[in-house]
Amino acid sequence: MNGKRFLAAVVLCCFSILGMSACRSQQAGGSDKIYVGVASYNQSDTFISELVGCFEEQLNRLESEKRRTVVTIRDAAGQQRKQNDQVKEMLDAGCNVLCVNLVDRSDPSEIIDLAREHDVPIIFFNREPVAEDLLQWNRLYYVGAYAKESGIMQGELAADLIQEDASIDRNRDGQIQYVVLEGEPGHQDAIIRTENAVDTLKSRGVKLEKLSYGIANWNRAQAQNRMLQMIGQHQNQIELVLANNDDMALGAIEAYEKLNRTEASMPAFLGIDGTDVGLKAVVDLKLDGTVYNDKEGQAEAMAELAVAAVTGTGMDKIKFVNERYVYLPYEKVTKENVREFLAE
Repeated sequence: MNGKRFLAAVVLCCFSILGMSACRSQQAGGSDKIYVGVASYNQSDTFISELVGCFEEQLNRLESEKRRTVVTIRDAAGQQRKQNDQVKEMLDAGCNVLCVNLVDRSDPSEIIDLAREHDVPIIFFNREPVAEDLLQWNRLYYVGAYAKESGIMQGELAADLIQEDASIDRNRDGQIQYVVLEGEPGHQDAIIRTENAVDTLKSRGVKLEKLSYGIANWNRAQAQNRMLQMIGQHQNQIELVLANNDDMALGAIEAYEKLNRTEASMPAFLGIDGTDVGLKAVVDLKLDGTVYNDKEGQAEAMAELAVAAVTGTGMDKIKFVNERYVYLPYEKVTKENVREFLAE
């Protein structure tokens, strides 16, 4: 009996070793095996979750009889140290390309050093590293969009809305009282989106009075709480809500719904990203507009770049900016064109 148990333990141990070495064997097997490690800053972020899902679909599309792709996804839950550890684990398991959505865009050095030690390329996405960091090694890339463009478009959407509908200025004082729901404190994209939205409104001749702002970390529930606080402070004075993403815009809407406010007493709401729930809110006339962040285009660029970086073929077909960057354009979404962006 003891002999049988010993034999079973040996067999189980062998299977475990085989499983752990599967990633390594794929890498050793040549460029026909694309083993992708995806490190996400926080999978509870609606846009990031949708983007990663699109990326997996694009990788599947690029599979063939001779090329197989395997994806491992890790969620850092907003902790850079945890993300560093997850990247090390994926590299040790044999990933031959990394796609990294940084927790802290200013702190990628440990991840870059780990990848360089393993000679594994990195495609940073959505959260753009500082330019100097991307120059640390020649196998570092970025796929995303220009934050400034999204802020300008949100401002244009708001200006069009205000100039077409005089009722938004409910107190008829000739200026729009507004609040802002921002992403993370000090986050470059949050700052750029807010500044450019406001500057664009002013450049279009809209007079503004900023009542308040709230940091909601891109999160719907936090945005609802921040909005409830601002409503408590300013009551019916708020005429426009500018949110750095759709989830925060939806959280603001839910704050008003929780207070049973009538539609006539609600401000105009504008988001950014064009998530599935955000687009539905535009269709339902709850969200007045959003700016579409092309997750399908970014996912396709990431997938093609991942394959090219591993196989060494196809890199010449990728439309780089400054040899390292791939940017996809934003698009404005209103109730008139929203159905063009809905998944079929």
